[in-house]
Amino acid sequence: MNDLGTVTTTGDHAILTFERRLPFPIDRVWAAITDPAERKAWFGAGTVEQREGGEVVIEPDDPPAPMEAKRVTGRILTWQPPAQGHAVFEHEWQQRIVEDSVVRYELKAEGDGTVLTFTHIGLSERNALGFVPGTHAFLDRLTAHLGDETLPGWSERYAEVAPAYPAWK
Repeated sequence: MNDLGTVTTTGDHAILTFERRLPFPIDRVWAAITDPAERKAWFGAGTVEQREGGEVVIEPDDPPAPMEAKRVTGRILTWQPPAQGHAVFEHEWQQRIVEDSVVRYELKAEGDGTVLTFTHIGLSERNALGFVPGTHAFLDRLTAHLGDETLPGWSERYAEVAPAYPAWK
């Protein structure tokens, strides 16, 4: 498993996918992606109304753009906290600069760690290719947060990983 994401196209829409093996228990990873205080550390301020149908608001610190362009809102479509080694957090992604889409975090316990499968479904291919290095940078920040390490700067990490993706070659 490598840290690079993929973009596949189905019809008019693309699916951005990352699979990461994280050396942390599933409950710890779940908290980092669903607890607003923890999300603030690696992603940005916001709210997560922790139930199916609940509201999600994300106000990322990065990229450096006006908040009205990067603010994300939506409803929680799937809320399945960890049980029997599996968890799912899926929500709408409504952002002024892109098509309405859906983000899904699926967690599976594997030994003493967790496999995170992240998908962003419904973007145009162009927007998915534009999002992939930024999503990579955010997931690297999540990993550092989980490990109590210094978080990489989003812009710096984006610049480092962007050349690995076809849209940027």
